[in-house]
Amino acid sequence: MQWDTSVDFAPLVLFVGGRGKIVRTLRDAAEVLMIEWPLDDGEEYVAAVKACADAIIGQAGMDELRDLLLSAAREAGIVVLSVIADGGKTAPHMAA
Repeated sequence: MQWDTSVDFAPLVLFVGGRGKIVRTLRDAAEVLMIEWPLDDGEEYVAAVKACADAIIGQAGMDELRDLLLSAAREAGIVVLSVIADGGKTAPHMAA
């Protein structure tokens, strides 16, 4: 898996630490999970971290990672804006 490409990953904006963090690549996902995530013990968070690690070594897909990232955000009460692929519009996604 390419570390800095957005292959099959519809962008997300996660509002963590008082600002929006754009997640559109595997690197972005890893950084937000490892550095900026407010909680590190939730079940959904652990699943997202595992999916991210699996994607890095090519054993998981980006769609699975994106879905688990959304679940982890919901678990942590993080607000997410999700880009809709068919039209390029942004739709609010309340993760709380």
